[in-house]
Amino acid sequence: MKDYNLIFAILAVAIIWGTTFLGIRISVETIPAWFVAGIRQLLAGIILFFVLIYKKELKWIGWKNLRIQIIFSILMLIIANGMTTVAEENISSSLASLISAITPIFVFIGSIVFGLQKFSYRSLAGILMGFAGIVFIFWDGINDLLNRDFRMGIIFLFIAISGWALGSIFTKKMNYKNENIFLNLFYQFSFAGIAQLVIAFTFTKNYNFEHWNLRSGLSVIYLAIFGSVIAYFAFHYALKKITPTQISILSYVNTIIAIFLGWLILDEEISFKFIIAAVLIIFGVFITNYKPKPLSK
Repeated sequence: MKDYNLIFAILAVAIIWGTTFLGIRISVETIPAWFVAGIRQLLAGIILFFVLIYKKELKWIGWKNLRIQIIFSILMLIIANGMTTVAEENISSSLASLISAITPIFVFIGSIVFGLQKFSYRSLAGILMGFAGIVFIFWDGINDLLNRDFRMGIIFLFIAISGWALGSIFTKKMNYKNENIFLNLFYQFSFAGIAQLVIAFTFTKNYNFEHWNLRSGLSVIYLAIFGSVIAYFAFHYALKKITPTQISILSYVNTIIAIFLGWLILDEEISFKFIIAAVLIIFGVFITNYKPKPLSK
């Protein structure tokens, strides 16, 4: 019997997170990145606060569980989401989504390092193909890396990918199961939102609120409701049913949606070589994570 809740959760993660790259790019047009990330997560925390009050499920989770939620929050919200937001101040949403598509490869490499998965030559071929796609992106535009802002955007994005991979591996290694997803996410979002706003006020040189426009503001609200509350709930629900590696493969769909929306709405250039790079990365991720089922006798 099909688990329709799981199917809905997987589709929600794939589609919504495919749109968040565009949402982030629009948000940072007038709002500094750390403010975008902080407001997004804090607003998500406030929404979940009222949901928990309504459901009469708001409670203290204990210091041990709080430490776990803080680790998740640091790795997957402050580092992964925060650094992706910072990166998109200087790179396109299409490029951010394409490079982020190698996340499953990072998860796989980390899983080998921590003894959670075994090395295979097929996986090595997939890893090399994925990184060949990355090289292909910069083949003609290597001089772009001489631009400090662009270079830092790429570096921040790889830090974000590493944070998400570590968070996924941490989940896998602990074999952690959520008892109350909304309650745990409330603590994660609240901690991340406060921390990111502290970072924003501390390190952002110019945050003139008069420059923030409605388009960016509405995009942040979209990111909070759909990109954080709904998508993260669906992600953690799916984690209870399937492995982090299987979920990370949704980056195939995320990438295609993000590239298409970037081209359609923001007129981002999609060259033939960019498409080839996307194909290399997606096939590399597929080969790395593909596990053929044994034939039944």
